[in-house]
Amino acid sequence: MKFFLSAGEPSGDLHGANLARALRAKNPTAELAGLGGPLMRAAGCEQLYPLADLAVMGLGGVLGKLPTFFRVADLAERHIRRTRPDAVVMIDYPGFHFALAKRLNAHGVPCYFFVPPQVWAWKRGRVRKMRKYFAGVLTALPFEDEWYRARHVRTHYVGHPYFDELARQQLDARFLAEQQAKPGARVALLPGSRNWEVDANGPMLLRAARRVWAARPDARFLVAAYNERHAAQLRARLPAGVPIEVHTGRTPEVIELADCCAAVSGSVSLELLYRAKPTAIVYTINRFYKWIMPRVLKVPYITLVNLMAGEALFPEVVSCRDESERVAGHLLAWLNDGAARAALVAQLEALRARAAVPGACERAARFLVDESGAARAAA
Repeated sequence: MKFFLSAGEPSGDLHGANLARALRAKNPTAELAGLGGPLMRAAGCEQLYPLADLAVMGLGGVLGKLPTFFRVADLAERHIRRTRPDAVVMIDYPGFHFALAKRLNAHGVPCYFFVPPQVWAWKRGRVRKMRKYFAGVLTALPFEDEWYRARHVRTHYVGHPYFDELARQQLDARFLAEQQAKPGARVALLPGSRNWEVDANGPMLLRAARRVWAARPDARFLVAAYNERHAAQLRARLPAGVPIEVHTGRTPEVIELADCCAAVSGSVSLELLYRAKPTAIVYTINRFYKWIMPRVLKVPYITLVNLMAGEALFPEVVSCRDESERVAGHLLAWLNDGAARAALVAQLEALRARAAVPGACERAARFLVDESGAARAAA
């Protein structure tokens, strides 16, 4: 069997690598090729182009890379027409993948979305492209599967592959022990992984830490920086006297250690659910986005955990102003009220048991191999 996998962001590269290994485990002779990044290449997927290196945001970023996107799409189309894979599996990255799927549909090549784009949140009209160009959608979230099915999209629910990665995490026991030996309540600050996220949210999170410390001098703060550049940027802004440590490459440990957290909205919310940590979700936006969000966003929450729960388990603080006082208020409520914190932890644990089930990549691989085998037999 032959499979073509395509991922256009680092997170997609991670999920694509795990899917590649699962496909090989299910079918050891499977031939794997595609677009992605270093993780997919290391997992044995022949790489036509490092598409994950082209991760861009905003209209300006896309326009600047348009010629490259067209070249990569041409390259992928030629390869797929020549090799005729049993299935093409696309991971998020909707703009590029919708265009490529349209091309491949004309050649009768079956395409599947794995970790599909969140069209249920905005640009809902894209669901028509899902129906027209994709043989199936391997859905990641229960409500997402229901949404697609209600709109006559063929789906197969596999769960979110991020939980596969979390189940394999090995925490640094020495780091945990060193931190646990220090007295005081521990608060985690997670300012995001993109440069603009850290710029927009880092200062407010540090101001919130100062407010919490003023009310709870026994509290101390652990910041999870994505890279050394972010760490240096945050250390330069630390409020004087507040016990804040900035760590790089320690996100799982920082979350595990925390009594409560403040985090920028993103996939990290799934890790916070997995570890059942009470969390205030923050997202600083400019005035234009503050105005337009209610007009384009079609869901009641911005956080996956809240969407999965159907209620605001994680309070969301989305604003174009300094909301450090509100963020600190949520953190202090959990630090000062053990019963309220325990009740929220219990709710998160119940949601985790229902929805945070590892094995998505294995389930996806089983479906793809079985589906491809059935198509071959019918041919």
